[in-house]
Parts: sequence; C-alpha cells; structure tokens
Amino acid sequence: MIKAEHLVKYFGPKLAVNDVSFTVGRGEVLGFLGPNGAGKSTSMRMITGFFAPSAGTVTIDGHDIVNDSIAAKACIGYLPENAPAYPEMTVQRFLNFMAAVRGLRGRAATEAVEKVIETCFLQSVRRQPIETLSKGFRHRTCFAQAILHDPPALVLDEPTDGLDPNQKHEMRNLIKRMGRSKAIILSTHILEEVDAVCSRVIIIDRGRLVFNGTPADLRGKSDLAGAVTARFLGQSANTVREAFRDQAAVARVVTISDEDGAAVLRFYPRGEAAGPPNLARLVAESAKSRGWLVDQLRTEEGALDAVFHALTASDTGAKEKEVAA
Repeated sequence: MIKAEHLVKYFGPKLAVNDVSFTVGRGEVLGFLGPNGAGKSTSMRMITGFFAPSAGTVTIDGHDIVNDSIAAKACIGYLPENAPAYPEMTVQRFLNFMAAVRGLRGRAATEAVEKVIETCFLQSVRRQPIETLSKGFRHRTCFAQAILHDPPALVLDEPTDGLDPNQKHEMRNLIKRMGRSKAIILSTHILEEVDAVCSRVIIIDRGRLVFNGTPADLRGKSDLAGAVTARFLGQSANTVREAFRDQAAVARVVTISDEDGAAVLRFYPRGEAAGPPNLARLVAESAKSRGWLVDQLRTEEGALDAVFHALTASDTGAKEKEVAA
C-alpha cells in the first residue's frame, strides 16, 4: 500500500534523509522511530507529498506521490505533528469543510462527518471552537479529519504527544482498530507504543535506516533478551556463581542483589541452544539437584530502550560498546 524507495532529501547542503526504503502493507501498523532530528518528520512529509524528495520515489496504492499526486493523496489520511487546524472554526464546521475538500457532498458528507465524530468521541465538543479545546480534543479532531474519507493509508506523526494517560489509551485503541484494515505509519518517540500498537518497526538515525523488523526482532537485539533471572533462598551469590562457572550453556552470571538471606542473579545464555526455555530449565534443575530453593524464576524479554540507544547513539564508539555489552 505504501512503498518508499531510496528516499533522499537535502535542505541546501544538509542531508536530512539518506537512502531510506521500506514498505507498509494493508493490515500493518509500522512504528517509525528515531531520535529528534533523525529525519522522521521529513520522511513522512515526503511520503505525504508535502516535500518533494531530492531523489527516490514514493507510491501510495500504486500512485506516485510526485507524478500522480492527486490520486496518491486521495489514498492518504494525514495527522501532522502538533495537530494543526483552523482555530476559529467549530469542530463541526471544520469537519464539514474537510469533507468538502475531500470531495464529499450531500448525504455522503453528512454521514462521513457523523461517523468520525462518533468514532473519535467528539459529540460533546462538536459546536465548540477548536481554539477552546484541550490538547486531547484537538488531537481527536485532527485525527477525525485524517480518517474522514476512509483512506486505505494513514500517516500519523506523534499522534499521542502531549496526551494524558487515558487519552493515550483511547488513541492507541483507535489506531489498533484502524490497523486491522489499513496501512498505517506511526511516528513516535514513545517506545511503549511499539508494544501497544505496532506490528513492525523501523528506526532511522541521522537520516539512515538502521533497523527494520518486528518488535520481537528489536527486543531480540537486546543483551537482556533470553537471559534468566532467579532468586535463590539461603544461598550467597558467590556460591551460586561458582556452581554455574563451567556450564557450557551459560555465558556469564551477574549478581543483581545479595542480601536478606537471598541472592538474585541473572544468567546470560551462550548460543541459541541455551535460549529460552532451555536456560530456565537448566537453572531450575541445577538448583533442584543441589537442594536449593528458588522462589522466583523468569526469562527476560529484552529492553527496547537499550536497543534503541545502541542503534542511535550519536558516537560510533559508544554505539559499538553498547551493542557489545
């Protein structure tokens, strides 16, 4: 549905986006991550036709965003960063205006506006000027205009930025529902949204694509992924570490805590054969064979923030150190 190929964007001598390629299919929510200034918003503005690329192409449902822009843009619903709208208009008037812009007339326009007001829970503010709305309602209003014409593709730039926890929950649920039938690009710097709504993730750093895969793939890059954390009652950390010193499946053992008559240690696997659930079973069986009591045992999933930092650290040496840690 959305296809970006070798996108490049210069602003004068500054290279903002450097050879970025990816696709988004129908029924897929793509999380678009990156630090501030990485090129996310510039990429999204090229995808939506706001900026012309310096090189490369974007097609939306087969329509080139530059050479067939009207047809391409008709397939897109766009929620820009900061949710801009006409502040003096009421919510109802703004949505009526956007319906007309999208070519909807008469009953079709009325039904489309009523549907998005209901979908985005705007009934209570439909006659309020947009300038009087809270940030949450302004976001809902701008989201409503993005889905007004029922587009097959949505491009959402920081859709939950500045919302309170309840509003974020509502917005994420709305995006998840839309994601069952549409192709969605979701730009965010909130890593928890990756787990909440995204089926795939790309990360851009200094204009270049540095990761493209599923959230599970991203977690798998974490040093923590597949490690096993266990709490041993009545044992010291030194005793436990010594017992696992020569285990071929254990790369290293780290002490988390050693106090109050219990030791908590983390075991890192060596090789795929030692991965979960094998490593957890090894730790449990080794403890049982020695008569040790283990009252907590869990396999770690991996830390998204650590992987994100490793992939986007500004200093190359720091990045290599983080990945190798």
